[in-house]
Amino acid sequence: MKSSTQSPLRLRSTQLLDVLDPYEHVLVIMHDNPDPDAIASGWAIEVLVHEKLGKPVRVVGGGAIVRAENRHMVELLRPPIELVDDVTLDDKTATILVDCGVEATNHLLTRKGIHPVAIIDHHINGSRNASAPYEDIRSDVAASATITAEYLREQELEPGERLATAMLYAIRTETCGYETHYSALDRAILPWLTERGEPALLAEIENAPLTREYFGDLLLALQSTFLYDDAALCFLPRAAGAEIVGEIADMLIRCEGIRRVLCAAVIGDDLLLSARTQRRFGSAVQLLVQTVDGLGGAGGHAHRAGGKIPGVGRGSRISGSLHDDLRSRWLTACGVGRKRGTRLIAKSEIVGILEG
Repeated sequence: MKSSTQSPLRLRSTQLLDVLDPYEHVLVIMHDNPDPDAIASGWAIEVLVHEKLGKPVRVVGGGAIVRAENRHMVELLRPPIELVDDVTLDDKTATILVDCGVEATNHLLTRKGIHPVAIIDHHINGSRNASAPYEDIRSDVAASATITAEYLREQELEPGERLATAMLYAIRTETCGYETHYSALDRAILPWLTERGEPALLAEIENAPLTREYFGDLLLALQSTFLYDDAALCFLPRAAGAEIVGEIADMLIRCEGIRRVLCAAVIGDDLLLSARTQRRFGSAVQLLVQTVDGLGGAGGHAHRAGGKIPGVGRGSRISGSLHDDLRSRWLTACGVGRKRGTRLIAKSEIVGILEG
């Protein structure tokens, strides 16, 4: 954690409140297509500021909420968030960036060229050159929701059942797959939230209904996955939303014999990428950064990372040259010399099933 206002005698949450106090309004910014961690973290800051400072607070993000579980969470818990295309700011409004690095391109502040007053994040490479008046950037912590839950606990504020459930789900999603590290703070916060959350709501969120379109995307993704030794590569031929890219990566990394995965799909004009690695098989962030070097940006966790190459989409696909370049870059980053892949599911098997 780094903070220009840090003092061993003052709580981190108090430091944040002191920075925000001179402003009339507070705007909390989530990254585009906000995930549970961004939503829960933003919601917690809204409660903190409203209860302790009594100032008007908005929690906003761009894009849409696509993943079925995330939509179900919003429907059930009703967090006070807004999805907007733009925001109007003045010098009387403090901006707080949650669950996202200041250098990332997937949030409203970057597009407006505005530097936040405060940054609260847990991602690797999230804010390498951050210089906000308040910064709490802890990559050793499992989720941004853990950090903001600590703020509530420090200020003796009760999150309530719905927010506590949202924060529990956020931590659970951030520690799925091989990203299972828990800091001492995570271990202290989880029981505190569990006492206040609702298990039935949590179970309902995790078993959200899925659309038929989702299964269509899933089928096409599996048919489009190629294996190169222990590395997998999947360019999705279509994607209903951004979240499917990460979901496919989460699924493929569980396949026996696969140690590293890169999935990509065109969303709008951009190519979105998700990388996964098994424990002891390299850093997903480092592999993805090497793959998109000079083309786009990437960030995330040790074993779960995401990236974007802007402005390269052509319909639902990218150019053949970029496809080949990214494949070569990914395999080089993984140290795989074999350039000809084999399908995860053989085409003859697919045809046989369809004709049967």
